[in-house]
Amino acid sequence: MSTSVLFDTPGPRAKVRNALLTVLGVVLVGTVLYLIYAGFDAKNQWDGRIWEPFLQAETWEFYIIPGLIGTLRAAAVAAVLALIFGAVFGLARLSDHRWIRIPAGAVVEIFRSIPLLLLIFFIFYLAPSLFGGGDYAFIALVTALMLYNGSVLAEVVRAGVRAVPKGQSEAAYSVGMRKNQVMRLVLLPQAVTAMMPAIVSQLVVLLKDTALGYIIAYVDLLNTGFKILPAAFFGSLIPAAIVIGIIYIGLNMALSALANWLEKRSRRSRKTAAPPVAPPGASVLGVGPGAGSGAGAEAVATME
Repeated sequence: MSTSVLFDTPGPRAKVRNALLTVLGVVLVGTVLYLIYAGFDAKNQWDGRIWEPFLQAETWEFYIIPGLIGTLRAAAVAAVLALIFGAVFGLARLSDHRWIRIPAGAVVEIFRSIPLLLLIFFIFYLAPSLFGGGDYAFIALVTALMLYNGSVLAEVVRAGVRAVPKGQSEAAYSVGMRKNQVMRLVLLPQAVTAMMPAIVSQLVVLLKDTALGYIIAYVDLLNTGFKILPAAFFGSLIPAAIVIGIIYIGLNMALSALANWLEKRSRRSRKTAAPPVAPPGASVLGVGPGAGSGAGAEAVATME
């Protein structure tokens, strides 16, 4: 009988119990879906008349696609800035210098603690005096998303670097690497692979949070599809919410698929592969049996 490292192989009773729970789960999900369908049907939400706007090219051309472009534009700019912000402040929090580490920690904790909606409002009302001109809604939304999500990513970066085994940096120092080389060539490549799921999760959150631009009248998918479109086509509020929800799900699934592809590719790359552990008796300094093997040799190979 084969066993799993995660759980024991179920016996006859457990198999029956699991099958019954599966059937019960399917019945419950089916019941909930039917109740939702029946509730919408009672309100005539499946009437073809209110779904007709979404079969017209003008609806997509003038409402949904412009809103989608606005959402992707804000998400793309905010994601790039948040990644840069997170990398800079995450590494700053790892600095040996207190005058760098403490202010960076204060910035991260402050912007991580402020509610994102409050941050958007605050920047939106300060934007005219801070930036002089431009699209204040876009500037406020992107800046708030960068500060909030960048602060979260800074903690992800800090935790990811600290999660790399201490022997990796010690081996790199032993072969003469400087601190910036150790961070750039040894620690970060390994940490990025481990951090990828958390980074992707936060980017998905960032993409969804662009919908908060609705509050300051930013032209995004939620604003054009859920506010302007139903006003133009009376009775299409629920269909609009369903269509927009499906689009958001598709965007997040595409982002997750891209991240999974990047993670698999990075794991196959030599630059992001974790160095092998030195065998017993090996020396990273080239003294003793197995000299030249292990983490120190791998660090040199990575640097070269």
